[in-house]
Amino acid sequence: MRQFSSTPLIGFAAYSGTGKTTLLRQLIPLLRESSINLGVIKHAHHEVDVDQPGKDSYELRKAGAGRVLLATSKHWALMVDEAEAKEPELPELLERLDCSSLDLVLVEGFRHLQFPKIELHRPALGKPLLFTGDSSVIAIASDAPIDQPCNLPQLDLNNPQEIAQFVKDYCEAIPRAD
Repeated sequence: MRQFSSTPLIGFAAYSGTGKTTLLRQLIPLLRESSINLGVIKHAHHEVDVDQPGKDSYELRKAGAGRVLLATSKHWALMVDEAEAKEPELPELLERLDCSSLDLVLVEGFRHLQFPKIELHRPALGKPLLFTGDSSVIAIASDAPIDQPCNLPQLDLNNPQEIAQFVKDYCEAIPRAD
């Protein structure tokens, strides 16, 4: 498995509509309760614009500024317009995230890359399991028993506390470079 960062990285892989974002919204506060400082990278397959038309930062960017850093006393965001459309690369995004101050990075998307991932599965959706073709899946979280033999840990998709504990245990088992 490829090591993209010295900071532990766990992905959540599933087909659209399985509930990746919903689960992450539940997991993040549970992990923060354990004093885990974490970041999240979410890959979207559609165009998004976090800036809003009519706002100064949007107007400056649309006027031709290729990078606009918007800062307040509580938040900052960097909007960068790429010269040409290209799919983002996970290593590049990790560099931009500045993982040096993080204990863990959760990744939604990039399911085709080889890095530790928890597969989310809902048999009722009729989608195939991913772990059969992806050796980087470290556990399966499902809302019902899976119908294939599997030696991976199986977690209850409807039990975020169980999944958070698995994530914490997994991260604690990773040797840290000092």
